[in-house]
Amino acid sequence: MIAMQKLDPRATPPRNDPAAPPRAGFLATLRAVLWSFIGVRRRHDYEHDARSLDPRAIVVAGLLAGLVFVLTLVAVVRLVVGS
Repeated sequence: MIAMQKLDPRATPPRNDPAAPPRAGFLATLRAVLWSFIGVRRRHDYEHDARSLDPRAIVVAGLLAGLVFVLTLVAVVRLVVGS
């Protein structure tokens, strides 16, 4: 008798699985993070990002984008104030 494996739909597919979407590059991750800063995202794009983005890359891209945002605000304020 053939033993049937219990498949968990929440389990992450193995890396060599042809059905697994390819991992997104850093620029695609940065683009997704910048869209999230605006807060506008289509559901289909969000679902694709959820399958293909690496959480560590999202954290790094978010920190870099936040740093650039804060430094831009500081530069604009210093330019307006004039000091």
